Amino acid sequence: MHPLVQLARQTVETYVNERCVIEPPSSSELTPEMKQKAGAFVSIKKHGELRGCIGTFIPSCENIAGEIIRNAICAATQDPRFHCIQKEELSELAYSVDVLTLPEEVKGIEDLNPKKYGVIVSRGQRKGLLLPDLEGVDTVEEQLRIAKMKAGIYDNEEVKIFRFEVKRYR
Repeated sequence: MHPLVQLARQTVETYVNERCVIEPPSSSELTPEMKQKAGAFVSIKKHGELRGCIGTFIPSCENIAGEIIRNAICAATQDPRFHCIQKEELSELAYSVDVLTLPEEVKGIEDLNPKKYGVIVSRGQRKGLLLPDLEGVDTVEEQLRIAKMKAGIYDNEEVKIFRFEVKRYR
């Protein structure tokens, strides 16, 4: 198991079992990926179905290790689409971590590819994000529709569109 995924799993299991937040690894224990500063998403699945997914597209912690710890707990306990993860479920969960590049604004949909790029749509204070290469999201139009829906933006409303790439760890 990749160290980033192992950190997410350890974070959730410790939090659910003991209700405490683990300390980030010491600087000497940090892998090169953990030392970077970037946005990161933690996704949790149970039997192949999404069970929680929370992340940041702009880094808010000192490093990726901190982002993972914060977002793993949020994915397990604060994703509004799901109830909190319970102790009995822990052995059935699979984790993935996506580390994001900084978003860049695009001129139009010809600059997008749902397999390669994630998208952020923005209209005023409303923002919606969709990670790339998701099962069942095969077209740019579908990707934008879902991102707009997540932001509460109507399909016909104009938006600013940003793209980003991810490095996915499973």
